[in-house]
Amino acid sequence: MSRTSPHRSIPTGELSRRGLLKTAGGLTAAVALGAASATTTANAAPATFTHPGMLHNAGDINRAKVRVAAGDDPWLSGWNRLTANSHSQSTWTPNPQATVYRGSGYPENYGILYNDIAAAYQNALRWVVGGTSANADCAVRILNAWANTLTSIQGTADRFLAAGIYGWEFCQAAELMRGYAGFDLTAFQQMMLNVFYPMNNDFLTHHNGACITNYWANWDLCNMASVLAIGILTDDAATYDQAVTYFKTGAGNGSIQHAVPFLYPNVEGYDLGQWQESGRDQGHTVMGMGQMGAICEMAWNQGDDLYSYDSRRFFKAAQYVAKYNLGNDVPFTTYTWGSGTNCAQNSQSVISSASRGQIRPVWAMLHFHYNRRLYLDDKYISAMYYNLVAPEGGGGDYGSTSGGYDQLGFGTLMYAK
Repeated sequence: MSRTSPHRSIPTGELSRRGLLKTAGGLTAAVALGAASATTTANAAPATFTHPGMLHNAGDINRAKVRVAAGDDPWLSGWNRLTANSHSQSTWTPNPQATVYRGSGYPENYGILYNDIAAAYQNALRWVVGGTSANADCAVRILNAWANTLTSIQGTADRFLAAGIYGWEFCQAAELMRGYAGFDLTAFQQMMLNVFYPMNNDFLTHHNGACITNYWANWDLCNMASVLAIGILTDDAATYDQAVTYFKTGAGNGSIQHAVPFLYPNVEGYDLGQWQESGRDQGHTVMGMGQMGAICEMAWNQGDDLYSYDSRRFFKAAQYVAKYNLGNDVPFTTYTWGSGTNCAQNSQSVISSASRGQIRPVWAMLHFHYNRRLYLDDKYISAMYYNLVAPEGGGGDYGSTSGGYDQLGFGTLMYAK
């Protein structure tokens, strides 16, 4: 389904879902934030939302189902990573909490939540791809248990990270189980509206009382992703449009021009975009590829092409991040921002090599979109995926700390084309 109408103008570089362009454009000079051209348009949520329509659409699911059943790679290799993960076993027992805490000084228990989310999602994948009802029943047990138990997310400012990351991730499992017998979708929707959305909205509106530039891009991005997912889950046009509008013109660092403040055309033949957290460390920078990627994929499945918005600004950033994490040099412009409540000035004059080359399962989604849907030369994204990541696993395959659960993964299984 396309949401592009005859009366809707498409910003430069934004692709119609009905007429995908196969050539890449580029700017002619390095452009700093504020100088780039980005035409914005009024949003118009679909009269009827597409379901399933978050990270996976019906075509994704059917392709994975057919290819796995036929024993075709790379889908089979992706499936084998899924079935080998302990979280995907139908014997997983949920451990719902009334209050989830994240932040030093609090009785942190958020690991229970992200492990249960990984289990719900992975069991849901096994159901929609493999057709095993035991996995479906397990996913539903997890979703219902939390929907009937969780009432609050508390902690330091990190509580907003929890509300954002785990909000959009939890919705993915619910979307896949939508309509399955025994799943209380209404109760789950109510939990998302009562517990997650108010925190997502509060952070994007007030940023915890801090200077607007204080929080890194990922803080905005995960909360934007949660708002978008909740809008789709609840068929709420205003909530959906809130996230899309923030992506395009939001005041914080998660909006596209703040997240990618500097552009560099034709660097060894490729257009690149400096990521907002590049001077911080590469772990969080790669995390940003997963958070913004999730937003773009969910919007794509509802007919909005954020992947190509503002002359494919995100594509240029992903190429930049991939190139550097492959061990190559990239240009870097001094990044300056205000922090705290008084906007005290800070600056970074060099790119950070901390956690360079960190592996996170975020690249399949980007490669198979830009290269296989749009036929673009994604040299660095492609190399990051094939040389370092493929086949992608998910939560539980990349360590036990929260960083290993900031993305759901299994992109080889679900996006290979």
